[in-house]
Amino acid sequence: MPDLAFELEIGGRVAGVDEVGRGPLAGPVTAAAVVLDLAHVPEGLDDSKKLSAKRRNALWDEILAFADVSVAHASVGEIDRFNILRASHLAMVRAVAGLSVPPDHVLVDGRHVPSGLRCPATPLIKGDTRSVSISAASIVAKICRDRIMVDLAQQHPGYGWETNMGYPSKSHRLALEKLGVTPWHRVSFKPVHNILYQEKFSTD
Repeated sequence: MPDLAFELEIGGRVAGVDEVGRGPLAGPVTAAAVVLDLAHVPEGLDDSKKLSAKRRNALWDEILAFADVSVAHASVGEIDRFNILRASHLAMVRAVAGLSVPPDHVLVDGRHVPSGLRCPATPLIKGDTRSVSISAASIVAKICRDRIMVDLAQQHPGYGWETNMGYPSKSHRLALEKLGVTPWHRVSFKPVHNILYQEKFSTD
């Protein structure tokens, strides 16, 4: 289970940052930055993927009650223009910049520190299972992105985004072939690119 070891060792105002949405074929990539109040750390923080939706939502309420929280995104256009890693880092930098008070240090989930951060940072592989600040960020980012995809599913029915959240499930891939590509699909991702190529080939 994640704990406060990194935060206490570093000292000062430490933000955890994580992103959600590298793998989907559609939708933005979303990042959250969280500075926990160390006197009010919610119990049961963990990697968002390991938690039920009910548990995530309960922790969401506790996180927002005491922590400094910022959420930011990189758009589908930015994902296609740069690449998913750079876009993820862009969202992370924006999330950190959106905190009400700049942090003294950032704990980043992953292997690399995003360029553009204005304070020292430490990358932590599997950080959402090691640091409660990153765990909290992973929960916030997932809930926010899931809500975006549920909303987009109402605008573009048939792709199942309300349940697959844009990930390449079998039903999503079949819908792509049947219904075509929406403005929210990442054309730089191979399954989407292949559909567009087939459409172009069939009309030439």
